[in-house]
Amino acid sequence: MSSIDFSRLKKYRIKSGLTQEELAEKMGVSRQAVAKWERGESIPDIDSCMKLADIYGTTVDMLVRSIGKQEHTGDGKHVFGLTRVNAKGQVTLPSSCRKVFDIKPGDIMLVLGDEEKGGIAMVKMGGFMDDLGKLIHKDKE
Repeated sequence: MSSIDFSRLKKYRIKSGLTQEELAEKMGVSRQAVAKWERGESIPDIDSCMKLADIYGTTVDMLVRSIGKQEHTGDGKHVFGLTRVNAKGQVTLPSSCRKVFDIKPGDIMLVLGDEEKGGIAMVKMGGFMDDLGKLIHKDKE
C-alpha cells in the first residue's frame, strides 16, 4: 500500500473543473508538465505534490498513495476504498466490500468505535443475530 500512484491526477483535475492549462498556470509549470504527470511519464516533485494537494483540497498522501483503491493482501485483509458520509450520517459500502462479505439489504451490522485511536469498525452479524431477528419477526406475525 506504500507504492506511489499518480494515476488519479487527471481525475482530481477534472473533478476540480480545471483544464491542463489552468492547472499549469496555478502551479507555475507548463501544460506539458501536467500532461506528463497525468500520463505517468514524469513525476511531480514534492513541492508540486503539495501544491496539487492544496488545489484539490486533499493531502499528498491521498493524492499519491493507492488509498482509495480496493486492495487485497491475500491474508483475508482488504482495503475497499473511500466513501463519504452523507448528510444523514449514512455510509454506502463499496460494492466489492458487500460482495466479499455477502452483505445484503436488511443485514444487521455491529458498529464499534475507539475514540482514542479514532477508529470505527463494522461487523456483519450472523448466526445468533440472524436467528434472533427471525424469532422477532415470527412473533410479530
